[in-house]
Amino acid sequence: MTSMIHAVQVSRANALLGVVDLPEPSPGYGKVRIAVEACGICGSDVAMVQGSFGDGPFPLTPGHEIAGRIDMLGEGVEGWQLGDRVAVGWYGGNDGTCQSCREGDPINCVNLQVPGLAYPGGYAESTVVPTSALARIPEELTFAEAAPMGCAGVTVFNALRRTSAWPGDLVAVLGLGGLGHLAVQFADKMGFDVAVIDRGSKKEATARQLGARHYLDSTVQEVPKALQALGGAIVILATAPNPAAMTAAIDGLRAHGEMVVVGFSPEKIEVSPVQLITGQKTLRGHNAGTSREVEETLRFVAQSGVRAITEQAPLEDAPQAFDKVLAGATRFRGVLIPARS
Repeated sequence: MTSMIHAVQVSRANALLGVVDLPEPSPGYGKVRIAVEACGICGSDVAMVQGSFGDGPFPLTPGHEIAGRIDMLGEGVEGWQLGDRVAVGWYGGNDGTCQSCREGDPINCVNLQVPGLAYPGGYAESTVVPTSALARIPEELTFAEAAPMGCAGVTVFNALRRTSAWPGDLVAVLGLGGLGHLAVQFADKMGFDVAVIDRGSKKEATARQLGARHYLDSTVQEVPKALQALGGAIVILATAPNPAAMTAAIDGLRAHGEMVVVGFSPEKIEVSPVQLITGQKTLRGHNAGTSREVEETLRFVAQSGVRAITEQAPLEDAPQAFDKVLAGATRFRGVLIPARS
């Protein structure tokens, strides 16, 4: 008799999420099966469900912020054991043959395997992944704490540590949301002088509790002038998917400053050559991170006390929890928790 699992499935683009029974998967060569203990709900999951990544592969099971235990090994698996606590993020494997992979840059693989697109994701009681996607979870972290670090956490952690900022430098985080609230914590723990830019004053207390020393309300302050009054930002990490706000903040950079964009949007940022040439400023984008970098993020999280603020829901309530994220009503990060009998 075939064993069954509960999983979320979306039949077509923009269709409603439904919880269904599916055959329990078995891992093939070089793969493992994960008993999912927690899975984050990411904004990119919304894009998948809406069909923003193309016509397929519907029906799909979303979820690329996965945390759980290995409960089955496929043939040829080495270095992993049953019961290992693992996380899988946006990086779910790579082809190993394209130019980016051959240059040692697998996160930019042209055939990047993203859970939910390349294979069923983590909105399920179990899922199968290649071993190249696995990151070890430190014992200090719960599965719900680890899950959001596979995408949101590694994205901002990597973005910050790859800038030119040194401890004591002014780093501004644009947007205090799902990415931004983690970026503030990471920036503070890295020793930066942290400023938060957001609309209105409601988030100021939270920003300061998370480690910001400065709060700029863009509805009443001219953000570039306010940043320049603080000496100018060496880094502006743009986490909010708001290109207009990015455009407005660029002139807050000091000489040799850089704006690093992680907030995803199809709209355009407007910047003139003069703005970049004067002071030799930089505007660049940043992707998530490999499984090794997810593991490094998790170690830093365990050491530093950085934690995602989450709203948890059982897997059976995935449609409602997903709609809440879609409506922007979730406080920072949503996490699904499969039931365990």
